[in-house]
Amino acid sequence: MAIFVKTILTANRLIMKANRIIYIDYIRIFACFLVMLVHASEHFYGMVSESAMAGPQSFLADEADRLWVSLYDGFSRMAVPLFMIVSAFLLVPMPQEQTSWEFYKRRIKRVVPPWAFFAILYSTLPLLWGGISSEIATTDLSRLLLNFPTMAGHFWFMYPLVGIYLFIPIISPWLRNATKREEEFFILLFLISTAMPYLNRWFGEVWGQCFWNQYHLLWNFSGYLGYLVLAHYIRVHIDWSRTKRFWIGLLTMIAGAAATIYSFYVQATPGVVHSTPVIEVGWAFCTINCVALTFGTFLLFTCIEATSAPKAITNLSGLSFGMYLVHIFWLGPCVMIIKDGLTLPTALDIPLIAIATFICSYITTKLISFIPKSKWIIG
Repeated sequence: MAIFVKTILTANRLIMKANRIIYIDYIRIFACFLVMLVHASEHFYGMVSESAMAGPQSFLADEADRLWVSLYDGFSRMAVPLFMIVSAFLLVPMPQEQTSWEFYKRRIKRVVPPWAFFAILYSTLPLLWGGISSEIATTDLSRLLLNFPTMAGHFWFMYPLVGIYLFIPIISPWLRNATKREEEFFILLFLISTAMPYLNRWFGEVWGQCFWNQYHLLWNFSGYLGYLVLAHYIRVHIDWSRTKRFWIGLLTMIAGAAATIYSFYVQATPGVVHSTPVIEVGWAFCTINCVALTFGTFLLFTCIEATSAPKAITNLSGLSFGMYLVHIFWLGPCVMIIKDGLTLPTALDIPLIAIATFICSYITTKLISFIPKSKWIIG
């Protein structure tokens, strides 16, 4: 009996390995690092406090900060959309025989317990080094069911991610039956909606927007739902050759990156206090330039046609969610050591902070993974 069970388990592992999409592991690692690169860059134009990330107002000290923040942070703005596309790419449409409640149960068990655990940590642990006051800790704990803690601003991402999970069972039947042209029409409307930040900047309120109505004409086709449909379209309908995917991906990525980087650089005058939403208008994740950057980068990764990956890559990919959860604990110390403690140019400071944070987050998450039932902590 024991031999039979062992044989079944081995067979299941081989099936899972055969079905694994290798380039998805590389994308997860890449996107995870880019998140840390974004947050490292924000320490060079934040004004909330010393060594703080970007808040409502921004200030760049000099031309070097302007240039390297624009380059590093601008290029990295594909991180969140990449995570959205990866999730949708693997989950949409959900299996026809699976019920909505079965889908919700699996997703909730995967992300909510670790998210809740770290939300409590971010609401309490900083008390030990004076990162927050007891009043802030009490307020954060009392509001955990309403929003993310003060020290865990990166947890904003969890809400739209779970929102996408909630919608997958609803949109899956349509995606199973939609034609290529129907999906292209949806994506076209999504792309038009991603131009809204620029239309609002240049023309004010459009398509039904006003101070008492934010639900404009294309509201139902906007936001991260567009990335979900785009992910399904890539997987089902893009059957280009590797060469075509490479060149279209490269050119689209370069165009998207150039627009995203330039949109910040052209506005971020050094020595002037800026409104962060204004200078970051092109850095919103659902802008047309960010869609191009994300789409092109994803296509480039699909050119990885390996049937297996080094164990280190598979391991890193599996720990990436935990690394995302824990990394803010390490970001501050890395900033103090590298930015405040060393006299290096900004061009080196930002990537070194991101690399150090990435390594520390990996080590922490790896150590936690040895704890029994660690999936409830790091996913």
